[in-house]
Amino acid sequence: MDLSIPPNFKTHFAELFRQAANAITTVEPTLRIELARTKQASHGDYSCNLAMQLTKSMHKNPREIAQSLLDHLPDSPYIEKIEVAGAGFINVFLKNAAKQRYLMFVLRSQEMFGNCNVGGGKKIQVEFVSANPTGPLHVGHGRGAAIGASLSNILTSAGYAVSREFYVNDAGRQMDILTLSTWLRYLELNNIQIPFPSNAYQGDYVKAMAELIHQAHAQRYVHQPESLLQDLPAVAHGETVDTDERLDQLIANAKKILGQDYAYIHNFVLTEQLGDCRNDLMEFGVEFDTWFSEQSLFDNGLVAHTIQLLDKNHFLYQQDGATWFRSTRFGDEKDRVVQRENGQFTYFASDIAYHLNKFERGFDQVINIWAADHHGYIPRVKGALQALGLGPANLEIALVQFAVLYRNGKKASMSTRAGEFVTLRELRQEVGKDAARFFYVMRKSDQHLDFDLDLATSQSNENPVYYVQYAHARVCSVLAQWEGDRADLVDVDTAALSSPTELSLLQKIIDYPDVIEAAAKELSPHVIAFYLRELASEFHSYYNSTRFLVPEISVQHARLALIASIQQILSNGLGLLGVTAPDKM
Repeated sequence: MDLSIPPNFKTHFAELFRQAANAITTVEPTLRIELARTKQASHGDYSCNLAMQLTKSMHKNPREIAQSLLDHLPDSPYIEKIEVAGAGFINVFLKNAAKQRYLMFVLRSQEMFGNCNVGGGKKIQVEFVSANPTGPLHVGHGRGAAIGASLSNILTSAGYAVSREFYVNDAGRQMDILTLSTWLRYLELNNIQIPFPSNAYQGDYVKAMAELIHQAHAQRYVHQPESLLQDLPAVAHGETVDTDERLDQLIANAKKILGQDYAYIHNFVLTEQLGDCRNDLMEFGVEFDTWFSEQSLFDNGLVAHTIQLLDKNHFLYQQDGATWFRSTRFGDEKDRVVQRENGQFTYFASDIAYHLNKFERGFDQVINIWAADHHGYIPRVKGALQALGLGPANLEIALVQFAVLYRNGKKASMSTRAGEFVTLRELRQEVGKDAARFFYVMRKSDQHLDFDLDLATSQSNENPVYYVQYAHARVCSVLAQWEGDRADLVDVDTAALSSPTELSLLQKIIDYPDVIEAAAKELSPHVIAFYLRELASEFHSYYNSTRFLVPEISVQHARLALIASIQQILSNGLGLLGVTAPDKM
């Protein structure tokens, strides 16, 4: 027996059932034989519905098929008993000894326990957050960051070669609006009052960037401000810019007035906001392998090249002076413009080029973590990939619903334009990184999340992250009182772990690698969070009803090996979610 690799009971039993099925009928190689964990101990540890799957092809009663499978099932060193139940389910009972010996694998593997190779080294890119660098990250970005980082950790643990990427939207109109907003605030510091557009960026961070420019360069960028209102007669009479058309005219005037200096202000605000974003994410425990520039796609000609490829494949047409992509061929509600009548490429054009670039870099699979309001964007991007001759199935989209904050029972509002948003930094400062990371992934990404700030800061059993971390700290406290060498627990006799509670905990420990595999396959970090809460709950009940440092050394060591294994899994699982595992609380 390889003492470094824990047995995978589900895989083992599935192979036994396949052999039994082949003995009684012809089984398709593609037939999926799955074993599910039972909810009641009386139904065994695993249940298999293979008999029902074979009913149609064998033209027999499923219970009859189930019994025939049992009659032809090869021997296993792990099975205590096996029985047919209900309509034809086959329930498998693990030997207690198999459960008890499993602790050895946990304690030997330590921080590596739970890792598997279901990914087989497959190269996966996970792109997440990718917020416009036009202001501080808000709490909506925070959920995408937590889910993307946790998913990347889980996929790595499952044997995938993961690359984490942030797509920097450093080209286009939003950056121009931020540049204009900053320059106008800079002019104010030079006692030049221009009506500030209501649809520009309003936040204090804009004023802060303007102050930095003013401190460093004084009046260096005061160029013909009187010309800024050219072609905007209404504004000249004191009215505020409040339309996109007027705002775009202001941007055009600013570019003309500033000339080459416009690029300096643009690059300055970009650098400031990207730096702030990077630092904010690092403090949140989120780092990226690649920060990919959208502007680079234009600079290296890839956007133009991509449009040429689509045209060559006959997926473009001209209408009203613009170039359109035939996205309705791929399930989109309407065709989409990729190049405007003025020759400028659209955001969609650069997005197509970006995804082409991803696959040209050799990724086998691409996962995008998008906000839920991007749902309609999926068919057109997948359609564009198909039009380019790339497999759209290799692109997966995980949609993330925004989190809604509640403080003192009241909903907190946010608006990036108005500067009235709750930032990720503010959230982290209020509840802590651990609570924020855990709360964000407690629900499936496409489910709405109400983030209760009062609950997140409470030290109670109702606070899920506190509850899980407290379980870890409790084990550490017991092991500290023991004062023994943890390494001595690896090979102890665990036969004394025979109570229903202990056997249930042992099975929960056995489940952990399967949980990681499921979370990776389903792109669902919440599966880990849910499992950790269940494990913590079972442990707390065990802790409250059990003495560990008992005189009987064999019992003491067995129980310590059990809780040390629980502690290791809690630490490993919390680590996947970017949450610390404290020794004391």
